[in-house]
Amino acid sequence: MTFTKRLRDGVRSGEITCSVRIWMSPRVTVGKRYQMEEGEIEVDSIEPIGLPDITPELARASGFLGVLDLLKVAKHGKGDRIYLVRFHYIPPSARLRTQRAEG
Repeated sequence: MTFTKRLRDGVRSGEITCSVRIWMSPRVTVGKRYQMEEGEIEVDSIEPIGLPDITPELARASGFLGVLDLLKVAKHGKGDRIYLVRFHYIPPSARLRTQRAEG
């Protein structure tokens, strides 16, 4: 799961913990981790939502100025299904501690 450059600092700081994506089908799995250039995000939940569910508040919580700003970025490919993905960021140092404890 990738984020536009302007959102990455917010994801790393924990300010952004959700993302609206428009896909043909889900592209992430709950419980899995996805690499960022620094650290990872772990998906906490994914749920289908409708266009009316994309409120200005949700857009701002996702790191955007508003609904139109979000919609310009959210669509990936030919998809027409809208998903709300909730996640948390795992910094590189925490990821290494987890790997050592599991290993």
